[in-house]
Amino acid sequence: MDLSFSKSKTYQQLKPEKLVKTTLKNGEGQLTASGSLAIKTGKFTGRSPKDRFIVKDQITNNQVDWGDINQPIDENSFHKLKNDVLKYLEGKTIFKRYAFAGALKKYRLSLEVVTEHSWSNLFAYNMFIRPNKSELENFENDWTVIAAPGFLANPSKHNTRDHNFSVISFKEKTVLIGGTGYTGEIKKGIFSVLNFILPIQHQVLTMHCSANIGKDNDTALFFGLSGTGKTTLSTDPNRKLIGDDEHGWTPENEIFNFEGGCYAKVINLDQKSEPEIYNAIREGALIENVILKNGVVDYNNDSITQNTRVSYPIDHIENIQIPSVGKNPKNIFFLTADAFGVLPPMSKLTASQAAYHFISGYTSKIAGTEAGISEPVPSFSACFGAPFMPLHPTVYAEMLSKKIAESNANVWLINTGWTGGAYGVGKRIKLSYTRAMVNAILNENLEPDYTYEQYHIHSVFGVAQPRHCPGVPDKILSPRATWNNDKAYYDAAFKLSNTFRQNFKKFEKFANEDIRRGGPQRFAY
Repeated sequence: MDLSFSKSKTYQQLKPEKLVKTTLKNGEGQLTASGSLAIKTGKFTGRSPKDRFIVKDQITNNQVDWGDINQPIDENSFHKLKNDVLKYLEGKTIFKRYAFAGALKKYRLSLEVVTEHSWSNLFAYNMFIRPNKSELENFENDWTVIAAPGFLANPSKHNTRDHNFSVISFKEKTVLIGGTGYTGEIKKGIFSVLNFILPIQHQVLTMHCSANIGKDNDTALFFGLSGTGKTTLSTDPNRKLIGDDEHGWTPENEIFNFEGGCYAKVINLDQKSEPEIYNAIREGALIENVILKNGVVDYNNDSITQNTRVSYPIDHIENIQIPSVGKNPKNIFFLTADAFGVLPPMSKLTASQAAYHFISGYTSKIAGTEAGISEPVPSFSACFGAPFMPLHPTVYAEMLSKKIAESNANVWLINTGWTGGAYGVGKRIKLSYTRAMVNAILNENLEPDYTYEQYHIHSVFGVAQPRHCPGVPDKILSPRATWNNDKAYYDAAFKLSNTFRQNFKKFEKFANEDIRRGGPQRFAY
């Protein structure tokens, strides 16, 4: 796409310090005591899934899983919207950046990112892979991202739902964002693009997961929705970080990072329990929607949003894998924050269970995270990332099942949520316990044989619970034991299992018998 902007003042490939200086000069941010730049993203402090669209054309018509998540918009409306956004930006000061998405050259995309705000461009610098000097020579972009928060769509003219939007056109190879300053829309737009292109064109499984690698080159994957501990658990001083959020699994049995940075939640961030992330928030980092007290970030303050965030280049983490590539994973973790206190804190999954839980993508929302939520609510997001998956969930699930079988990887369900009762009664499982469980698995300190003698089979969900784990009290490993009330526990367990079944109904006709057998097998009495 030709974006000359002849009437605009265009800054290209500015360094972070210059972008920070420009943001401060424009009165759009503040420096924190750590040297990071703090900004506010405006009305939107998170993604707006109901305002995400994919252009329906001959490329996408028969490939995209159309519905409430992948909403169609016609080509004519997209062109009107694009032309009006370009007119809006003409004459303004804008910021351009060239970057890559994908650590493996064979599968990466070349990007041009055009932003209205300097801090949005800093986000792009942090989150995408930064080309070296030779790579910038004669750079040709495959895709263009345009982020114009100040442009408001006209729903009656542009066929959007509201004034804000994120629209992907595979024919135009463009991600168009407007009406929202939330920076996460930029990275998730490109993630959605990769989730369409790579599986279809290259047979690469795309995954919403973090990844790290041990001293013996054993790779681990961590799938999980926001708030389940994906970033926290993958950032390990004893293992090298491959990537924080988005990865591909290639036919050549390699795991590769899509990004050049990390985008971590910082609500209740604690230096002692998460030192790697805490220390990464320094000069060059962009921190969003936090409250400052004399320049110091109050990480416990959620008065703007629970979704406070920071982006930083991946090399702000000392212990990283260079390049961001690993081999077949040895262990795969599905993370969930079960606010009902039902699921075991750790359990091993069969192949059928792994496919079922991957398609389900369960976690729970708790009071305070969204308006109107006063008690825990089950939340399901297929493939642990449904809002970013243009293809049908079973496409990704079948690819994952095949990869697991070929690699002989172990799959674990880790509950980072509540124990001893539901939210409001029980307590959240200590991070130190969860780390001990993950470390025991990675260091092979659990009994390796999958036998009934060493595992307790959960009577409702059928998952295998280890009886013992170094560094964790035995009682914690049994959610029923922590409740001290069997009837109340099983009432809650059956209630949750029924929500799993209800959610899975929409996948049943696409799922084979093996996958269906991976779900809860008992019904409430």
